[in-house]
Amino acid sequence: MAAQESAAHTDWRLRLALAGTLLAVVVVVLGAFTRLVDAGLGCPDWPGCYGHLTWPDEEHEILKANQAFPHAPVETDKTWPEMVHRYFAGALLLLVGGLTVLAWRRRGQRAFKQTHFLLALIILQAAFGMWTVTLKLWPQVVTAHLLGGMATLAMLWLIVERLRNRGRTIPVHEYRALQKIRPLAIVAVAVVVLQIALGGWTSSNYAALACADFPTCHGEWWPQSDFQQGFNIAQHIGPNYLGGALESDARTAIHVTHRIGALVVSLVVLALAWLAWRAGSRRWAIGLAGALVLQVSLGIANIVFFLPLPVAVAHNAGAALLLLGLLTFCYRIQTVQPSARQS
Repeated sequence: MAAQESAAHTDWRLRLALAGTLLAVVVVVLGAFTRLVDAGLGCPDWPGCYGHLTWPDEEHEILKANQAFPHAPVETDKTWPEMVHRYFAGALLLLVGGLTVLAWRRRGQRAFKQTHFLLALIILQAAFGMWTVTLKLWPQVVTAHLLGGMATLAMLWLIVERLRNRGRTIPVHEYRALQKIRPLAIVAVAVVVLQIALGGWTSSNYAALACADFPTCHGEWWPQSDFQQGFNIAQHIGPNYLGGALESDARTAIHVTHRIGALVVSLVVLALAWLAWRAGSRRWAIGLAGALVLQVSLGIANIVFFLPLPVAVAHNAGAALLLLGLLTFCYRIQTVQPSARQS
């Protein structure tokens, strides 16, 4: 009976973790959409919007809001993306709270500490969401907010992996080959995380179109760039960073660095996919290479087609897909066991 209760409890946690993962994907995509339509300051206050639980949409509500916030007149096409994003993020916080309550009932099980760390992370994410508004899109906070969203999604997915791990086994020769490439898999995760951070810095400083041509930039392979200003993380707090505050050469430096990062990621992930293929994990090799090709293609399309909204949002989702794929591959290399039967 106790075993049945434990299994039922794990099933509930697994369902909640899966639902949380899907909800986190929605939150990440909505966050990208909100940023790309310049709605990050669509509501000048927090957690409400012009003092409303939703957003002002009636004529008298808009008039009253404009009087209360004369420095930030209502733009209805920017208020609703911001508030929808906040509500989905709030729903995710409640769901993770439910996961935490369930975790306390089985404190000895795996993922107990991870669930509590995740709850703390989402609370911190809420603070970053507030600071994004109060600090007027300060690039450091916007980038950290993006990384926090990706970290939340990654942790939820790893909890799913832990809860549904049923002791996977593979042939001994494949197990040994995969253990040899485990360090490279960890490096691949690290470089993708760094590239996501670069992507956040590129977006928050409005440098995505600093180079309007591809593969060159301003018709040159190494254009004039100001890396000191482009990566000056000591930008002072105070101005409104909507639209960016850097000069052209600084934005070019950020954009070029992001391209270089994409090249490094491509080399590392392709090398990992090739070694996974040789190790016998051919589905993983195809999946990782496919996610990489999709992401690089979306990045190039952003430049060639001048940052179309659907492609730019998909590029953010593609980064999440590539990260989750690599994390899953790493986790399974770590937890898989060799089959007792030799093959």
